Amino acid sequence: MKTSKAEQAKLTITKLTEVARHYFSTYGYAEASMEEMVKTAGLTRGALYHHFGNKEGLFMAVLAAVQKEIGERVESEAAKSEDPWEQLLFGCIAFVTAAVEERNRRILLIDGPSVVGWDAWRKMDEEHSMRLLREQLQDMEQQGYLKPVSINALTHLLSGAMNEGVLWVAQMSDQEQALADIQAALSLFLDGYRAQ
Repeated sequence: MKTSKAEQAKLTITKLTEVARHYFSTYGYAEASMEEMVKTAGLTRGALYHHFGNKEGLFMAVLAAVQKEIGERVESEAAKSEDPWEQLLFGCIAFVTAAVEERNRRILLIDGPSVVGWDAWRKMDEEHSMRLLREQLQDMEQQGYLKPVSINALTHLLSGAMNEGVLWVAQMSDQEQALADIQAALSLFLDGYRAQ
């Protein structure tokens, strides 16, 4: 059976983003060679330009894929509990755990903001991880689980703390212990907002 143009385009895009994700996470944006990426993907430079415009366009597609994947992991982990506080904590820990992974950290938190620009990076972050966090906090507020607080302020504060936590964990020689420390600190932090 013959592959349609749309299916072929989708396969090309998937292959390029998978290969590019490896190169961007391993070598960083600046050192990732477009020539090597298209060669590894078994494609031409023209295919990259056709589907992504340029190296930055390819990076943006990879960054969006990383953010989407992490968002799905957050939702999946949060859904493992019926308790809103556990959902919030499980989701936060899932974000930190996923973001610290070698294949995600550099793309998401190091190269992401500098390559696409702070405003574009923030917009992408708000569409994925921060959106999920805000929705969970809004639900908890409506159900009376939170002390009176600005949900926007709390969302940004918690999101920023987790991003910084990921960068800290990544530098630790014992990342398992550092993740446990982050979980304990997050639990104590969140308890401060619990309605009595």
